[in-house]
Amino acid sequence: MIKLNNVSLMQMNQEIFKNISLSINKGDFIYLIGDTGSGKSSLLKTLYAEQKINSGEINIANINISKILDKQIPTLRKKLGIVFQDFQLLVDRKIYDNLKFVLEATGWKNKEEINNRILEVLNKVYLNGYQNKMPYELSGGEQQRAVIARSLLNYPEIILADEPTGNLDPNKSEKIISLLKEINEHEKTTVIIATHDYEIIRKFPSRTIKCTNKNLEEIDPTTL
Repeated sequence: MIKLNNVSLMQMNQEIFKNISLSINKGDFIYLIGDTGSGKSSLLKTLYAEQKINSGEINIANINISKILDKQIPTLRKKLGIVFQDFQLLVDRKIYDNLKFVLEATGWKNKEEINNRILEVLNKVYLNGYQNKMPYELSGGEQQRAVIARSLLNYPEIILADEPTGNLDPNKSEKIISLLKEINEHEKTTVIIATHDYEIIRKFPSRTIKCTNKNLEEIDPTTL
């Protein structure tokens, strides 16, 4: 599903990772932890080809992204669902139109299929009846659920979530992680979450990988 082989990554002339290797299987639920600046977000960006590696090899969803061409990136990203901390919803249009925009941009044309898929993903994230609301009419937790709905539109094999609870209170954070767990278990979607919220990991323990000293280290989540 995801395999990193001796990957090194530089950013602004600073070495972030040196010869790291990692295997993630289909259906895994992974927490990525580490201090600020340790490379959590950078690692996620390499997985969706936003940031290039300096050496080594990365295979994700049967695509070698070490040598990926720009024209191949849309194909890769259709296999991924990306969830951002700051939502990145289009504030000038309704939730329905936010989701419709993504589907049309990724090649969907049939209006009935588009409508059905939008209502289906909103149902999955418990936002039935919210399709005609503007983003500013939703709470932070509801906006993040809309973002997760957006990430599900193209039936992703993998969800990459960068601090998805960073702007939420503890109660809403638990609901978001619970939702991602549910998607992981029901859809067998691989989920990778970069987070600094150890309380969430303690409540929903799963495989945990720490970015530290330019390397990756497996951590027992019960010790956090």
